[in-house]
Amino acid sequence: MADIAVVDYGMGNLRSVQQALHQVAPAASIVVTDDPLEVARASRVVFPGQGAMPDCMREMEARGLREAVLQAARNKPFLGICIGLQMLFEHSAEGDIAGLGILPGKVVRFAHDLHDVQGRQLKVPHMGWNQVTHDEHALWDGITQDTRFYFVHSYYVQPNDMRLVQGTSCYPQPFVCAVARDNLFAVQFHPEKSADAGLALLQNFVSWNPV
Repeated sequence: MADIAVVDYGMGNLRSVQQALHQVAPAASIVVTDDPLEVARASRVVFPGQGAMPDCMREMEARGLREAVLQAARNKPFLGICIGLQMLFEHSAEGDIAGLGILPGKVVRFAHDLHDVQGRQLKVPHMGWNQVTHDEHALWDGITQDTRFYFVHSYYVQPNDMRLVQGTSCYPQPFVCAVARDNLFAVQFHPEKSADAGLALLQNFVSWNPV
């Protein structure tokens, strides 16, 4: 039984997530797996991903991972990353597709005509380092307000229940970039690509014992 299972549904560079976890938890057993039984047996689950939402949902279903992910999100420390955040919600505008429906809300695209305060056009996808403002949560321990994390995305989540929101960023308007409920925490940015701040968040996750 692994200490941490990184869910592999064929989307994204999961080895970088595994390597970052090894940095903060060198003694832990960490597997990258597409085996639902391994996901079910693991003590903690990380659910990352990159790419288009329809492709991610299709590949996850094809590997028979839906139920294992749903169960993990309900009953063990669970960390969603990037698309792994978006897939937790009910519906995405990307491909007009249903998500897992674990959290109430939807996924929407940044506007095509974004401009900063100087009037300069902003590109979509939103790519690069950006400040994050956060609430109090165990996974933010030791991470100061407005710390920068690394983002690559064209879509973002809009929760129906604002009590889920644990972090926001701006591009150029505020958008939700972190949510939490019970044993579940999920972020839009990539902690595995976010230097010391990202490693701090992952360290907090591997030692997190939600009540």
